[in-house]
Amino acid sequence: MADTTTADTETRILEAAHRVFVRRGVAAARTQEVADEAGVNKALLHYYYRSKERLADAVFLRAARGLFPQLLQTLSSELPLREKLQAAINAEMDALEASPYLPGYILCELRADPERLSDLIHEVIPVEALRARVFGSLQAQIDAEVEAGRLRPVTAQHLLVTLMSMLIFPHAASHMLDVVAGLGEGAQARLAAWRRQDLADFLLRGFAP
Repeated sequence: MADTTTADTETRILEAAHRVFVRRGVAAARTQEVADEAGVNKALLHYYYRSKERLADAVFLRAARGLFPQLLQTLSSELPLREKLQAAINAEMDALEASPYLPGYILCELRADPERLSDLIHEVIPVEALRARVFGSLQAQIDAEVEAGRLRPVTAQHLLVTLMSMLIFPHAASHMLDVVAGLGEGAQARLAAWRRQDLADFLLRGFAP
C-alpha cells in the first residue's frame, strides 16, 4: 500500500509540474506553485525531488520516454518514405501538443548545460545504435528516390534537420510569432493543422528535382 501511495504522489507531482511548466516555462516556474498544484506541501515535494532542476529532469524524462522511442521506431521502420515522414510528423506533433514547454526547455538546457541534457537523452534511448539504424534506413530510401528521379541528392541528416526545424520552431517561438508576425493562438492552430496535413508533401516537393 505504501508503494502505491508513493507512486501516486510522485505521479501527481510530475503531472502538476508538467502543467506549471506549460503555463510558466521551466525557468519562471516555482516549486511552491508546483506543490500547490499537486495538493502537497513544499517539504513533501522536496522529499521526492530535491530541487527544481531534478523535478524538471524527471518531467523531461517522462515526456521523452513517450516521444523518442516511438519516433525513432517510425523513422527506422520499413514504411515507404512518404508514409514514414507522415507518421513521424504525427508522433512529433502529438508530443509537442502534449508537452508544449519541451522545445523551450531543451533549448535552455542546450545553452546552460548541454552535457546534462545529453546524459538525460542517453537515459531514454541507445543513441549510437539507433542513429545508424535510423539514418541507414532513411538514407537507403532517399537514395532509391534519387535513383528514380523523384528527389535531388540529399542526406538523411539534412532531410531530418529540415523536418524537425519546421515542426519544433513554431512551438519554441510561439510568443515571438504572436508579437512579431501577429499570429495569435487561432492562427497558430491553423498553421499546426497545415503542418500535420501537408508538411510531408511540402518537404518532398522542396527536395524534388
